Amino acid sequence: MPSLAKTYKIATISPDGLSWMKKMRAGAKEIKEKTEGRVKIKIYPGGVQGNDNTVLRKMRIGQLHGGALAASSFTRFYPDLQIYNLPLQFRTREEIDFVRSQMDQGIIDGLAKNGMVSFSLTENGFAYILSKKPIRGAEELKGVKVWVPSGDPVSAKLIQAFGVSPIPLPITDVLAGLQTGLIDALIVPPIVALALQWHNHIDYVTNLPIVYIYTMLAMDKKAFETMSEGDQSIVRTIMNRVFEEVDQENRLDNQKAYQALINQGIKEVQPDLDKMENWQKQAERSIEALVGSGEISQNSLDLLRSHLDTVRTKRAE
Repeated sequence: MPSLAKTYKIATISPDGLSWMKKMRAGAKEIKEKTEGRVKIKIYPGGVQGNDNTVLRKMRIGQLHGGALAASSFTRFYPDLQIYNLPLQFRTREEIDFVRSQMDQGIIDGLAKNGMVSFSLTENGFAYILSKKPIRGAEELKGVKVWVPSGDPVSAKLIQAFGVSPIPLPITDVLAGLQTGLIDALIVPPIVALALQWHNHIDYVTNLPIVYIYTMLAMDKKAFETMSEGDQSIVRTIMNRVFEEVDQENRLDNQKAYQALINQGIKEVQPDLDKMENWQKQAERSIEALVGSGEISQNSLDLLRSHLDTVRTKRAE
């Protein structure tokens, strides 16, 4: 029997005060009003509840009910959600939009089957190599200490395919890792580097979109279903709308953030186009390793490439 009133606790590492955080708070307020106080959402920003893995652990034991986390944090529930994160697959934002229109719902459904209720997926944008030394080709990554999120084996395998030994750290430890020299490169969207102040400790950005990154708000399904069906519908409607708005805003913000890096003195490095074939070979090798280990299904990869073929054919007509 659904409870008459309950407070649902949601955590994120994102700092308070960001535009999307304001939108989520406004959404929480609207949910409280529309449900006449039956559903209250308390948001814990800035990593006060720990990193993504800690948030998931607290969700499992009921201390938290949801998290706005990097999509890669949820791979244990649905590994194929990292299909968008494969390196050098997308060439344009038009391709991203078409593929997402075809595949987002499958990711949401896959998570739901494994106990996670997620809302509209939210773009963080293209991730670039941010580093302390210039990187123009894949071979220059060798010897570079690249950060990967701890507990994210897929990212680690992707990096290893480029001949790099990844340095896994919780996202909350990245800043200290940059300051101490434990890591000297990141592959992240500019919007993330700026929000978390990582840009103050790197000198170069390679102008090559490596992977596409997105975030999601997900709630434990059992906790979500303690709401009445009517209240569930209200929460879905409002949160989907909020995160669709954030999705659009983040695209613009990420493009502005890239320029902001340049404006703050970070040097833009153009990739060596003569070595692009090597970039592509290394990327393909990493994808083959992920499919071979079962961390990405062949079916999802085939589906992604089918949709990419479709949108590219249309563009060529």
